[in-house]
Amino acid sequence: MTTLLGEDFTNFLNLDAGSAILIEQNSGQILYGYNIHERLYPASVTKVMSLLLIMEALDSGKITLDTQIPCNQNAANMGGSQIWLDTTETLSVNDMLKAIAVVSANDCVTALAEYLGGTVDGFVNMMNNKAKELGMNDTTFVNCHGLDEDGHLTSAYDIALMSRELLTKHPSITNYTTIWTDSLRDGKSALSNTNKLVRNYSGCTGLKTGSTSKALFNLSASATRDNLSLIAVIMKAPTSAIRFENATSLLDYGFSNYSYQSFGNSGDIAKEVIVNKGDSKTVNAIYETSPSLLIKKGEESSITYEIALDDVVQAPVTQGQQLGTISYYLKDEKVAEVSLIAETSVSKINLFSMLKFVLNDWFCLTRF
Repeated sequence: MTTLLGEDFTNFLNLDAGSAILIEQNSGQILYGYNIHERLYPASVTKVMSLLLIMEALDSGKITLDTQIPCNQNAANMGGSQIWLDTTETLSVNDMLKAIAVVSANDCVTALAEYLGGTVDGFVNMMNNKAKELGMNDTTFVNCHGLDEDGHLTSAYDIALMSRELLTKHPSITNYTTIWTDSLRDGKSALSNTNKLVRNYSGCTGLKTGSTSKALFNLSASATRDNLSLIAVIMKAPTSAIRFENATSLLDYGFSNYSYQSFGNSGDIAKEVIVNKGDSKTVNAIYETSPSLLIKKGEESSITYEIALDDVVQAPVTQGQQLGTISYYLKDEKVAEVSLIAETSVSKINLFSMLKFVLNDWFCLTRF
């Protein structure tokens, strides 16, 4: 993630927590933070990483939502939050995802960990490898559920990293993290979300609570309004109510002070370019990606852009070939650059093509 957007690492919102961070989800831009690299106990916010690996297994086809997951004695004996799995039953991945995301079921995440990793230790190794891949340098996972164990530590910064990865790469996770109430086992097991912001905060998309005697009260909270997606992480708040208040303050600060502006879409035509000695006279230069910027509210009119693109290119031109760029500036500082690419291929003219052009021109002249 990038550095703070015009702010220092100070607790000017007077949050009552051990550490906190606010990021913009799409860019990873840090909007607010203090003590963001302090290594603390994550509690059940650990399950953000477990959920990430489960979603990756779904995407890869290793499991489906209908895959039935058995419960062994190890999972059934888990303490803390659970749905009281029995060793005689199996549950679908879909139902286990509900239980993990909504009520933080330690038994379900353990059962899935053993199924995907062979053993819980094997799954924890997967978690630590993924943490390294994401640059989570403050993190060491010792378990898959978040119950206190020596050395099981992470930071607000790292929680933001894995939360962003989960939400951006696997947006369907919000089908589970936004559930307020539901049930399993034909209505016999009631579920009520531990994340009260799902019900009380407009635009909330999740994500995960956690609390233990050592961790105190943690929360990774996500929300989207007007195309702006934010992730707020609170660690070591003294009470459950205060963690939700702190997360609300962070999200409110982000939505009040920043906006996410779009300046086009991938595939939009920026300009028509003449092709010299091509079998087509022109080619469209289009946006390779969708240009969008996170900016402070009130600075929208300060955005300018500059196109670097030749009026004429030489054939041949390959579809997707970079023809130029469009750069965006905020108060003379470049804040984004998007490649302009060829929409289609244009071959170099040959004798047959030249004859065709001549005959077409001649036909048009003699026709009238």
